[in-house]
Amino acid sequence: MTQEKLDELTKTRQWAHKTLTDKGSKVYQAFLQMEQEAFSDGALKKKEKELIATGISVQMNCESCMQWHIEQAAKAGATYDEILEAVEVGIEMGGGPATVSARFALQVMETVFSQ
Repeated sequence: MTQEKLDELTKTRQWAHKTLTDKGSKVYQAFLQMEQEAFSDGALKKKEKELIATGISVQMNCESCMQWHIEQAAKAGATYDEILEAVEVGIEMGGGPATVSARFALQVMETVFSQ
Protein backbone atom coordinates (compact mmCIF):
# COMPACT_ATOMS: atom_id res chain seq x y z
CA MET A 1 0.00 0.00 0.00
CA THR A 2 1.32 3.35 -0.91
CA GLN A 3 0.42 6.68 0.57
CA GLU A 4 -0.20 7.70 -3.04
CA LYS A 5 -3.15 5.29 -3.35
CA LEU A 6 -4.65 6.50 -0.07
CA ASP A 7 -4.16 10.10 -1.17
CA GLU A 8 -5.90 9.31 -4.47
CA LEU A 9 -8.87 7.73 -2.65
CA THR A 10 -9.10 10.80 -0.42
CA LYS A 11 -8.81 13.17 -3.38
CA THR A 12 -11.55 11.33 -5.28
CA ARG A 13 -13.82 11.28 -2.21
CA GLN A 14 -13.28 15.03 -1.68
CA TRP A 15 -13.93 15.75 -5.36
CA ALA A 16 -17.18 13.76 -5.32
CA HIS A 17 -18.27 15.49 -2.09
CA LYS A 18 -17.63 18.92 -3.58
CA THR A 19 -19.34 18.05 -6.86
CA LEU A 20 -22.47 16.70 -5.18
CA THR A 21 -22.56 19.61 -2.73
CA ASP A 22 -22.02 22.23 -5.44
CA LYS A 23 -24.75 20.64 -7.56
CA GLY A 24 -27.14 20.88 -4.61
CA SER A 25 -27.87 17.17 -4.48
CA LYS A 26 -30.73 16.77 -2.03
CA VAL A 27 -30.12 13.03 -1.81
CA TYR A 28 -26.47 13.58 -0.92
CA GLN A 29 -27.37 16.23 1.66
CA ALA A 30 -29.83 13.77 3.22
CA PHE A 31 -27.09 11.14 3.27
CA LEU A 32 -24.70 13.55 5.03
CA GLN A 33 -27.34 14.34 7.63
CA MET A 34 -28.00 10.63 8.16
CA GLU A 35 -24.26 9.99 8.47
CA GLN A 36 -23.91 12.76 11.03
CA GLU A 37 -26.76 11.35 13.10
CA ALA A 38 -25.60 7.75 12.75
CA PHE A 39 -22.06 8.48 13.92
CA SER A 40 -22.85 10.90 16.73
CA ASP A 41 -22.48 9.69 20.30
CA GLY A 42 -25.49 7.89 21.72
CA ALA A 43 -25.71 4.56 23.51
CA LEU A 44 -22.64 3.74 21.39
CA LYS A 45 -19.81 6.24 21.13
CA LYS A 46 -18.44 7.42 17.78
CA LYS A 47 -15.37 5.21 18.20
CA GLU A 48 -17.49 2.09 18.59
CA LYS A 49 -19.62 3.02 15.60
CA GLU A 50 -16.52 3.57 13.45
CA LEU A 51 -15.24 0.14 14.49
CA ILE A 52 -18.55 -1.41 13.44
CA ALA A 53 -18.37 0.43 10.12
CA THR A 54 -14.80 -0.81 9.64
CA GLY A 55 -15.91 -4.43 9.98
CA ILE A 56 -18.81 -3.86 7.61
CA SER A 57 -16.47 -2.17 5.11
CA VAL A 58 -14.19 -5.22 5.12
CA GLN A 59 -17.14 -7.53 4.55
CA MET A 60 -18.37 -5.30 1.70
CA ASN A 61 -14.87 -4.94 0.18
CA CYS A 62 -15.22 -1.15 -0.04
CA GLU A 63 -11.68 0.23 -0.07
CA SER A 64 -12.71 3.86 0.24
CA CYS A 65 -15.03 2.91 3.12
CA MET A 66 -12.24 0.99 4.88
CA GLN A 67 -9.87 3.92 4.54
CA TRP A 68 -12.44 6.44 5.81
CA HIS A 69 -13.69 4.41 8.76
CA ILE A 70 -10.23 3.26 9.87
CA GLU A 71 -9.03 6.86 9.80
CA GLN A 72 -12.15 8.05 11.63
CA ALA A 73 -11.87 5.26 14.22
CA ALA A 74 -8.25 6.22 14.89
CA LYS A 75 -9.21 9.90 15.21
CA ALA A 76 -11.94 8.87 17.66
CA GLY A 77 -9.32 7.14 19.82
CA ALA A 78 -9.37 3.55 18.57
CA THR A 79 -6.11 1.68 18.87
CA TYR A 80 -4.48 -0.44 16.21
CA ASP A 81 -5.55 -3.58 18.10
CA GLU A 82 -9.18 -2.42 18.38
CA ILE A 83 -9.32 -1.74 14.65
CA LEU A 84 -7.67 -5.08 13.95
CA GLU A 85 -10.42 -6.84 15.91
CA ALA A 86 -13.05 -4.95 13.89
CA VAL A 87 -11.30 -6.13 10.70
CA GLU A 88 -11.35 -9.68 12.08
CA VAL A 89 -15.11 -9.45 12.69
CA GLY A 90 -15.47 -8.36 9.06
CA ILE A 91 -13.45 -11.41 7.99
CA GLU A 92 -15.69 -13.71 10.00
CA MET A 93 -18.84 -12.16 8.58
CA GLY A 94 -17.57 -12.31 5.01
CA GLY A 95 -15.64 -15.58 5.04
CA GLY A 96 -12.80 -16.22 2.61
CA PRO A 97 -13.50 -13.29 0.26
CA ALA A 98 -13.28 -10.89 3.21
CA THR A 99 -9.69 -11.97 3.84
CA VAL A 100 -8.87 -10.24 0.55
CA SER A 101 -10.55 -7.06 1.78
CA ALA A 102 -8.71 -7.37 5.07
CA ARG A 103 -5.40 -7.09 3.22
CA PHE A 104 -6.31 -3.59 2.14
CA ALA A 105 -7.55 -2.70 5.64
CA LEU A 106 -4.26 -3.87 7.13
CA GLN A 107 -2.33 -1.72 4.67
CA VAL A 108 -4.43 1.33 5.60
CA MET A 109 -3.85 0.63 9.30
CA GLU A 110 -0.08 0.45 8.74
CA THR A 111 -0.21 3.83 7.03
CA VAL A 112 -2.47 5.46 9.64
CA PHE A 113 -0.49 4.24 12.62
CA SER A 114 3.00 4.76 11.16
CA GLN A 115 2.62 8.53 10.77
